[in-house]
Amino acid sequence: MTEKATFSVQEILDAIRNKEFRVYYQPQYDALTNQIRGAEALARWIRPDGTIVMPGAFIPPLEKSDQIVELDWYMYREVCAFLKRERERGDWEIPISINFSRRHVFEENFVTTLCAIADACKIPRRLLVVEITESALVECEESVLRLVESVRAEGFPIAIDDFGCGLSSLSFVKDVSSDILKIDKSLLSHNCEDEKERIVLESMFTFAHRLKMLTVAEGVETREQLGFLRTCGCNVIQGYLFAKPMPEEDFLTLCKEMPIAEKAEDILTIQSAASAMRLLTDAIFLCYPLVIFSNLSRNSFYMMAYENFSARSCPSTGVYEELIAHGAATMHPEDRELFRETFRIDKQMEAYRRGEKVIRVVTRQLGDDGVYRRAETSNYFVKNPSSDDVLVISLCKNLDD
Repeated sequence: MTEKATFSVQEILDAIRNKEFRVYYQPQYDALTNQIRGAEALARWIRPDGTIVMPGAFIPPLEKSDQIVELDWYMYREVCAFLKRERERGDWEIPISINFSRRHVFEENFVTTLCAIADACKIPRRLLVVEITESALVECEESVLRLVESVRAEGFPIAIDDFGCGLSSLSFVKDVSSDILKIDKSLLSHNCEDEKERIVLESMFTFAHRLKMLTVAEGVETREQLGFLRTCGCNVIQGYLFAKPMPEEDFLTLCKEMPIAEKAEDILTIQSAASAMRLLTDAIFLCYPLVIFSNLSRNSFYMMAYENFSARSCPSTGVYEELIAHGAATMHPEDRELFRETFRIDKQMEAYRRGEKVIRVVTRQLGDDGVYRRAETSNYFVKNPSSDDVLVISLCKNLDD
């Protein structure tokens, strides 16, 4: 293998057109069951003498000359041809991820071509994951965001690759419509034994799951890394601990056997406090679609969750007294005064000083569909050890659903 040799762009393009490039597949495994969940398609140049040229020798020249798109399309067509063959032989539901350069932003017919190739091969678009690197988002933010929106609208899953490699910005993750977040291997450089590294990783997985994104950890090489990633709730593992990139025939053998790399552990035996709290939070959201954090001492609030509630016009953050006024306005006229009086700041402060743990009230609330439904609002007093502020968590649910 080599990646140190210098090749001209023309040599590389000639090799692509002569089909000297091969698709190697690196399997992606479920973090808990160890079963294959997908694979990433990676390019390898197999020269006539059998030498395998690694990406470090041909990707940079192609990127500098803007010819990287030639390789991207070649890989995409090869993957589609592979999936077409396998689907004709039987069921195939393992998605394959393909990398696409930011250079495709300048291709007017990119989305059209993407769809045409997949459809010609009769490949369900859900099986073709389009990977966009985090650096592409940084360098061409607006253009890439528009491209991603268009690709995703056509049914292709979107993955943000190499997240955390040095240019991370949460604003990009917030703005881009992506389905998968791939955590860069550089964040595992201390083998998950460094406290700061663990805190950063836990935070990444928490926000990704709150955004309903599938998480993939890249470059996993040790059992220590795997153990910690499991406790964070990481969904998918990719790395040498399980498998290196392999030729198509080896990947097919692996998929047909679907081996278990090691005995799957009971999820309850590998839960950390962080992942257990995430599961608990998910359960709370199932029961209470509206969750609000408020600081009575500072007359402020922040909405943490707001899904599938009868009325969806509530502001997401702001002044607590205005929140109560807004809520009262959505109540049945006979219930408005009850709601306002129950949740007045001074009355809640008095209840807190009396040692009460919760204030609860049931009112009729007008839904977005114009129908009044019973809604239960419960304010739980909570204490932050670092502050004397009086804090409450409001849990709200519909009673008539």
